[in-house]
Amino acid sequence: MKRSELISRILITVAIVSVVGAPLYFWSHTPLIHVHIAEDGGWSPDVIKANVNEPLNLKLTSDDVVHGFAVGQMDMQSVDVLPGKVADVTLNFDKPGIYTFFCTRWCGINHWRMRGTIEVSGSPADPSTSSGQRPEPASVPMYVTLGLDIDAPHDSPSIPFSQPSAINGQQLAVNLPIDRSTEYYLGNSPYQVFDELGSTSLTEIQRWNVVASIWQSNTTPESLANGQHLFAQNCAACHGENGAGNGVFADDLAAADESSMQTMAGSDNMTMQSPVDFTNPTRMLGASPALLQGKILRGGMGTGMPMWGSIFTEEQIWDLIAYLYSFQFDYHN
Repeated sequence: MKRSELISRILITVAIVSVVGAPLYFWSHTPLIHVHIAEDGGWSPDVIKANVNEPLNLKLTSDDVVHGFAVGQMDMQSVDVLPGKVADVTLNFDKPGIYTFFCTRWCGINHWRMRGTIEVSGSPADPSTSSGQRPEPASVPMYVTLGLDIDAPHDSPSIPFSQPSAINGQQLAVNLPIDRSTEYYLGNSPYQVFDELGSTSLTEIQRWNVVASIWQSNTTPESLANGQHLFAQNCAACHGENGAGNGVFADDLAAADESSMQTMAGSDNMTMQSPVDFTNPTRMLGASPALLQGKILRGGMGTGMPMWGSIFTEEQIWDLIAYLYSFQFDYHN
């Protein structure tokens, strides 16, 4: 082969690599992610790879309805993904690990399935320059430490005849030898505390008022506001804006439950269930914060309640739980 012909072939090969290889390189660093409702496939691709300290630029587009994009346990604003439009997102990771991205727009009954993962490789950033985007994993969850069976019935044997008042309870609790510590609050249900107060001379409603004051003393207005925001964004579509289990998808879930019961009659498999009513005192006053932590972390195991352990930070979970109890207790009057 003549030298001139060899050089010509080399140049052609370089040109091909330049034309084909460059888009491949661009794709690996800036993938175009398509998103559909869960029934049509969800995120595509749903697994993305990234490296520590290397910006990851993503381009997202919807092929049907409006979706949203966010990464769990990261301090970031969710990004709307509009049909036929391309949204750009740049992420930076200072720690290796598997991060969960999810849809923040309620796009259907199986919205909770709209999740994918970002696998981040590399060495952690220098702690002195770390942005702290992903907190260190929490220690063993409290519901595990306490050995709680989060699937066991936990109805309260007694409920108040009117909404307990934390303000009235504060006045009553001044001279009572009660435990207001965080550990006590997290590990006991409101009914358990009410029951322990049975040794006092307080009436039933007074005891419930004291319980309300203990629950209020273990949260803050900021935590309640954060919990309300998390609830509105992630829970209200099923559980309802006021927590009564009547969200916009509640009827669809009930229909799915009825259909699954007919299809799976006689089987032991768990089925889709209607959303929990957080305004129901029998259910909520028998549940400790630690028990609710377990349900949120793990999910409902077939009931339609997704697991949120990879989405919420530990602080967010406790804020959300504090807000759920505000459906039972009056913290203002």
